[in-house]
Amino acid sequence: MTKLRIREAAQFLGVSDDTVRRWIDAGLLPHEVDQSNRKVIDGRALAEFAQTQASPTPDPLHIARSARNRFVGLVTQVISDRVMSQVELLCGPFRVVSLMSTEAVRELGLEPGSVAVAVVKATTVIVEAPPTGSPDPQPL
Repeated sequence: MTKLRIREAAQFLGVSDDTVRRWIDAGLLPHEVDQSNRKVIDGRALAEFAQTQASPTPDPLHIARSARNRFVGLVTQVISDRVMSQVELLCGPFRVVSLMSTEAVRELGLEPGSVAVAVVKATTVIVEAPPTGSPDPQPL
């Protein structure tokens, strides 16, 4: 099983190293000690903890949809020509870019500072991972 150092766990959770240490000290996040006497966190335990801590931005649309990948964000940039536009959203720490018609941008009133929801319904999702058996994963 993957073992993550405190710094790596903090990066995945989007918090400081000190916050992860406080969670460990409070007994909220289980840890182990590796061969070098460093505190490490089991990847599965970190995934479970991350799910309990997740607090997605509330969806302002309140519409039922089959697409599960919905990211509420703030429009940060709109680049348009006569026919097509590139719309960039900041959804939490993630940048989401969409290409759409300029007509759709106007109809939706998309401009920097407006709130929008990026809905991703894809038939292909590529997942990459480091080789298994790597004794010490590369820092993020």
